[in-house]
Amino acid sequence: MSEQTGASTPRRIFIDKQSPKAFHALVQTSEAVSATAAEAGLERTTVELINLRVSQLNGCAYCLDLHTRKALRAGESPQRLGVLAAWRNAGVFTPVERAALGLAEATTDTTNTDARTSAYEAAREALSEDQISAAIWVAITIDAFNRVSIMSGHPVQASHPTQSTPQHD
Repeated sequence: MSEQTGASTPRRIFIDKQSPKAFHALVQTSEAVSATAAEAGLERTTVELINLRVSQLNGCAYCLDLHTRKALRAGESPQRLGVLAAWRNAGVFTPVERAALGLAEATTDTTNTDARTSAYEAAREALSEDQISAAIWVAITIDAFNRVSIMSGHPVQASHPTQSTPQHD
């Protein structure tokens, strides 16, 4: 299965479909990481915030769409999802969530040594060692899925609005 594109855009291979054994291994890793996060006491909403923040940084529209829906189903609020990109300034995230988001960013951009050191220091204040490890594994795993979707060109399916008339503030 390949992405349908115009004449100027090269045809992409959906690498998850082209190499299903490799993709299945990544899915199994994701399942193990999800279990590890739960065992460490990371809330499902915190895991989804990590997934979303890493996907924002990587610009993965497919994973942003998927994990926004998952976060909402897990009980995350639209307000917090709306301000996630500015989490440091929003004032609506707990110390645990802030520590996890800092680790997620440091894991995604490994070139910034100062940010990585700062994120680890903040994490040590708010998270257990098991939670630190789990948060980093969540970030690593979603980073891999982001690359699968970005390189495959996975499309975002348009959703239908629940209201027929636009709402304005």
